Amino acid sequence: MADDTLAHRAQNATRTEQAHLPPSAAPTNHGHTTAAWTTTVVVLLGSVIAALGMVFATPWVAWAGGAVALLGVVLGKVLQILGHGQGGAATLARQAGTSH
Repeated sequence: MADDTLAHRAQNATRTEQAHLPPSAAPTNHGHTTAAWTTTVVVLLGSVIAALGMVFATPWVAWAGGAVALLGVVLGKVLQILGHGQGGAATLARQAGTSH
């Protein structure tokens, strides 16, 4: 009968852990791209407009704010497709030009 106590397992390790690292380093901009900032600013602006519409009980202003927020999401996706997102051609070219 094998000794299966915690003390025995701690003193007689049978396995070793392996570290599985990614093949390359992740991008270093952490989302600091034109697409990300544009999306954030426009959605935030739309949310503020919608909140003001609710505070002042003006439904059309609330709906307009929601439309602006939705427009920000669409605009961010379009900018990402055009290469201004993380890993995009425009973002990589800008990073290559500024890193001397």
